[in-house]
Amino acid sequence: MKFQLAVNLERLDNSRDMEDVARHTLEMVQIAERGGFTIVWAAEHHALEMTIAPNPFQILTWWAGETSTIRLGTAIATAAYWHPIRLAGEAAFLDLISGGRLEFGIGSGAYQREFDRMKPGLKQSDGYRYMQEMLPAVLALWQGDYAHDGVFWQFPTSTSVPKPLQSPHPRIWVAARSPITYDYAVANNANIMCWPFTRPHSEAELYKRQLDEAIAKQGGTANPIFALMRHTALYDNPKDREHAIAAITRVLGQFENLYRNLDDVKDGFPKEIPLQELQGREQYEPAMLEENLMFGSPDVAIKNIKQYEKLGVDEYIYYASMGLDQQAQKRSLQMFCDEVIPAFQ
Repeated sequence: MKFQLAVNLERLDNSRDMEDVARHTLEMVQIAERGGFTIVWAAEHHALEMTIAPNPFQILTWWAGETSTIRLGTAIATAAYWHPIRLAGEAAFLDLISGGRLEFGIGSGAYQREFDRMKPGLKQSDGYRYMQEMLPAVLALWQGDYAHDGVFWQFPTSTSVPKPLQSPHPRIWVAARSPITYDYAVANNANIMCWPFTRPHSEAELYKRQLDEAIAKQGGTANPIFALMRHTALYDNPKDREHAIAAITRVLGQFENLYRNLDDVKDGFPKEIPLQELQGREQYEPAMLEENLMFGSPDVAIKNIKQYEKLGVDEYIYYASMGLDQQAQKRSLQMFCDEVIPAFQ
C-alpha cells in the first residue's frame, strides 16, 4: 500500500486569511513529503472558495519549487475547460521543471455550477465525452506533430512544446465512477482514482467490480493502479472527534448545495444546507460518517486501510482540508505519517 495526499486551498468563510491558507496548504504538502506520501494532488475548480484551484498546474509548480521528491498530480484537470494544445503544453512544462514528477490526472468535471460558467450549455453528465476525446489528443501531441479533427476540437498539425521529461510520457490517471469511465480508462492504459464520497464500503466494492469487469473486457491483462480516496481525520480524544465531525458536516452541507446545483453561492462561498434538510442522506449522520470515512484513531485507520488493501486497493488517497482548523489538520496528518504509514512498510 502506498499513500497519496489530496489537499485544497480552502476557505469556508471570509474569516480565514488567504495568505494564511496558502502557507498552511504548502506546509501540509511538506509534512506529507517528509512522512512518506508518494503523490500530492491538486484539483481544478472555479469561483468556489471551498476549493481554490483555478489552475492545478500553477499550484503544482508552486509546490514543485518547495519540495524535492513527492510526485505532483492533477486530480483532476477538467477536460472540457481546456484546449488540447494548451493542456499538453502546460502539463509537459510542469513535468520538465519538476524533474519528471508529474502524474497526469484527467476527468469529466464536478459541479454543474462550474460548467454553467466555464462551458455554458454543457451538462456535467456529458463531460466524459470531452475527456474521451482529450486524452488521445494530449498523448499524441506529447509524441510530436499531430493534427486533430474531432467533435469538440479541430486544429492543424501541431505539437506539445515543451515535451514531457518522462518517457514515453507521465503516468495517466482517470477519475472514475461509472462503468463507461472504467472501460475507457482500462482501454487507454490509465490508472484509476475513485472517491466513494461518504457512502459505505459497499460503494468501494462496486468500484472494484466495475474495474474488474473493465479489465476482463480488455482481455484480462491490464493492471492499472487502483487508488481510493476518503476524507481523513485522525484523533485520539472525544473533543477532537466532535471537532472533526462538526467540520466535515459543515463542508458536506456546502458540498450538497453544489452537488444539487442549488446555486446558493455568495462571493464564492456556498451556503451550508443543514443536516436535517439533507433528504436521503443518512450517510451524513455522525455515526455513519465515522464508519464510512477514515475517521478515528491510528489503529482504526490501519484496520480500515487493511480492509481496502484486501479489496484490491493499491494506493490510499488521504483527503485533507474539509473544514478542520489548521492545527487539527496538521496533527491528523502527522499522526498518520508517524503511526499509520509505518504499519504498511
